[in-house]
Amino acid sequence: MHRIAVDMDGVLSDTVEQFIRWEAKETGRRKSMEEIMGKPEIEAFPNSRKYVFTPYFFRSAGVVKDSQEVLFELYKKHEVYIVSAATEFPQSLTEKMEWLNEFFPFIPWQRIVFCGSKEIIRADIMIDDHFKNLNHFKGETSILFTQPHNALASNGPHRRVHDWKEIANILL
Repeated sequence: MHRIAVDMDGVLSDTVEQFIRWEAKETGRRKSMEEIMGKPEIEAFPNSRKYVFTPYFFRSAGVVKDSQEVLFELYKKHEVYIVSAATEFPQSLTEKMEWLNEFFPFIPWQRIVFCGSKEIIRADIMIDDHFKNLNHFKGETSILFTQPHNALASNGPHRRVHDWKEIANILL
């Protein structure tokens, strides 16, 4: 049994699609994946900072494909924690908790960690889409979940996955 720390935004919740939708609503133009590939989120979506401080942004995000089923199987076999650097966006705390309760009801509140820096997290495995979180991780395995903002970067010491089916193949 492993202790697994799973990021929320960009790993469980589809924040990329959320940014695309919110920007399209504001500008009338939907960006393609090719347009945002390899760009930091702030560059791909110049108004992203505004969006993340807007009510309902986090609550209305979609779910990353296959994450619910695979995370449920992981939860049955491992000690799974959801870890989100949510305190950067204080209004998001309630929205993220409501979102998790709706889409991942099998994760109890005791296994949800809202923090600032993830450097404090102690686990065997961390699954995240941001190098800033994985680069400081001291556990056995760091898994980089591919998103457009990291897609063209070198994996470094992290194991890259492209979807939840790959995570299932590795950890189940």
